[in-house]
Amino acid sequence: MFRRGNREPIGPLEYARRLHLRLLFFVTLVFLYAPIVVLVIFSFNDSRRGGNVIWRGFTTDYYVKAFNNESLMEAFANSLTIAFVCTLVSVVLGALTAVMLWRFRFPFKAGFEGAVALPIVIPEICMGVAMMVFFARSGISVPPDWGYPWNLGNITIAHIAFSFPFVAMVVRARLANFNRELEESAKDLGATEWQVFRDILIPHMRPGLVAGGLLAFTLSLDDFVITFFTSGPDTVTFPVKVYSMVRFSVTPEVNAASTVLILITLVLTALAIWLQNREKKETRQ
Repeated sequence: MFRRGNREPIGPLEYARRLHLRLLFFVTLVFLYAPIVVLVIFSFNDSRRGGNVIWRGFTTDYYVKAFNNESLMEAFANSLTIAFVCTLVSVVLGALTAVMLWRFRFPFKAGFEGAVALPIVIPEICMGVAMMVFFARSGISVPPDWGYPWNLGNITIAHIAFSFPFVAMVVRARLANFNRELEESAKDLGATEWQVFRDILIPHMRPGLVAGGLLAFTLSLDDFVITFFTSGPDTVTFPVKVYSMVRFSVTPEVNAASTVLILITLVLTALAIWLQNREKKETRQ
C-alpha cells in the first residue's frame, strides 16, 4: 500500500497504473518536443553546418547573420504583411459568419455551416492545390509591375480563405453562452439593432475576436503548403525562404531563423490561451 500525504492509501495496481500513465505522458512529450529543443540548442552552435550534431561551442553570431540577411528579412516582412492583412479580414468575416450562424435560420443552413468548416477539415495540401487551380483558371493575378505589397495578393486571399473559418468557430463558441435577455432589454429601452451589436454583442465577443485573430495571425505566419502553391516567382515568405535554405544545407543560420519563428508562434499561442482562460474565469464569475 502507498500513501500520498493525507490521502487514502493507493494499492499496488493503482500505483502501477498511474506510474505507467506518467511514463507514457513523459515519453510523448519527449517525442513531440525533443526535436524542437534540439533545433533551438543547435541554433547557438558555433559550427558551419547545423546538421552536424557535434557541439562546437556557444555563439549568437548566426542570429546576427540571420537578421543581416536581406532576402530573409524581406521574406519575413512579406509574411508579417500577409499575416496582418489576413488577420484583419479574417476577424471581420469570421465574426459576421459566426453571428449569422448563431442568430439566423435560413434554408440549407447545415450545408452552409459545413462549407464554412471545410477548410478546417480538409488536408492543407488539397486547399493549396485548389487555390492554385482557382487562380490559374480564373485569371485572378496581380501584374508583376505593381510590386510590393500588391504582389502578395494571391497568397493573402488564400490565407484568408483558410483562416477565417477558425475565427468563426472561436467566436461562435463565445456566442453560445450569450444571454439574449441583455439584447432584448436593450431593445426595450430603445436601442437600435446597430447599437445592440456595437454596445452589447461586440464587447461580449471581444475575447473570442482577440483569440481568433491571434489564431489567424499564427496560421498565416507559419503557413508553408498553401503559400508554396499560390506564391509567384518573385514572392517569397518566411517559411518558404527557410525551406529553400534547408534544401542546400541545414546551417545554424537556418536554425536561428526557425527558432525566431517558433518563438513568435509560441508567444502568440500562449497569449491566445491566456485570453481564453481569462474568458472562462469571467464567464464563471
